[in-house]
Formats: sequence, structure tokens, C-alpha cells
Amino acid sequence: MRHIVALSGGKDSTAMAVRLKELFPERTFEYVITPTGDELPEMEAHWDKLENMLGKLTKLQDLDLFDLIEREQMIPNFRARFCTRVLKIEPFLDFMATLPPESISYVGLRADEPDRLGIVRPENNFWIQYPLRQWGWGINEVLSYLKVRGILIPARTDCGACFFQRLPEWKRLLEKHSERYEKYVQVEKRMGHTFRTPGKDTWPTSLEDLRTEILSGRKMRNTKPRGQDRCRFCSM
Repeated sequence: MRHIVALSGGKDSTAMAVRLKELFPERTFEYVITPTGDELPEMEAHWDKLENMLGKLTKLQDLDLFDLIEREQMIPNFRARFCTRVLKIEPFLDFMATLPPESISYVGLRADEPDRLGIVRPENNFWIQYPLRQWGWGINEVLSYLKVRGILIPARTDCGACFFQRLPEWKRLLEKHSERYEKYVQVEKRMGHTFRTPGKDTWPTSLEDLRTEILSGRKMRNTKPRGQDRCRFCSM
């Protein structure tokens, strides 16, 4: 039996992983991450810190987001979230399939989100446990625990170009990582469509036009940060 911790790097999986190590120091946990290849520098630094705290992080990555976009000749969108399936779910299930039967996967779903499901398939050959739910931890317990342990979660823990982002998040990306923003602009030009959803708001859909509008000084509504931003479909 092997003990596999699915570590997205978000607040829930991070709190779960650190607490498991505290509670069961005699148990050999393996920490598995599934990078998309489009994480921002602060997320890469966060994984480095977690590796120092927990031990080796096993990276499962056959291709990155940009390889996938080129292969599919399509940018993922809210109707076609193939990025999650190909870059996150399939590598993890393939990895678990190589392990001895009865191995356990620990997944960071909280007690206050009972409707969320983990990676469950009829053919799963492993057990799934939800420690946060077993401990009765909701969002308040998770945040309190991370604060006490001095662990700061990056604002963005998944793709820098996630199509679920709100306008203020694209603005923040442009201000903090202009070179990455330009990379996304070039991907849009090459693919002929956009990361942002057409008609979602009154701002330009293409990132190039959006950049022009932002730099013109046009004000956005509700620019106050809402805490950690992440694609709920990407977290395990």
C-alpha cells in the first residue's frame, strides 16, 4: 500500500498535506503534483517551499498547456475544458494505475463543500480519503491553520491564462507579468480565438485589445482582490 497526497498547491490541499505529515510522522507520504506548464513564478516558488517542508514532490507532466493547444489547435474554454482532463486528471489516474492495489489517494475537499466530488471512476484500483472532511475542516479552519503555520498561498495557483479569470485578474497579470501576457496574446493570434469568453462583459475579448483598453486608463468595477483565485475544476 502507498499513500499518495494529491497536491494542487491551493489552500485546501496544502493544509491537508502539511497536517497529514504532522499527524502521521511515521507514515511515508508521496506528494504528487500535476503542473500545466503555465504556472506563474510565484506558484513555482510556492511548490519549492512545499518541497522543503514536505519532501520530494513527484511531478506528473507529459506535455504542457501550450503543447496541448498546438495539438488540439484550440484554446480551452468553459465549454471545452479538455485542459483539466488531459493535463490533470489523466496523468494522475495513469500514475495511480501503476501502484499496488489498495493504495490510498488523499484529496483536499473540505467539509463545507459536500457536493464536490474527487476523481472517482468505476475502474479505480485505489482508495480515496478526504481528510479535511474527516476532521470537519471548512474554509475557516483551513485558513486559520495556514495562518498559524505561516504558509502564504499565491493568488493564482493554476494557469496564468485560465479562462475562468475575472477582468481584475487579467489586469493584475498584465501589470505583474507583462511578458507572460504577451505570450498569451501571440497564442490568440496564432489560434484565431481567445482565452476570454466573448460577450462575458463590456470589455474587449481579445487580450491584445483588452491590454489597449486597460492601458488607456479605463476603470474597472469591483477591482478588490477576492482572495485566492483558482480554477475549481483543476484542483484535486
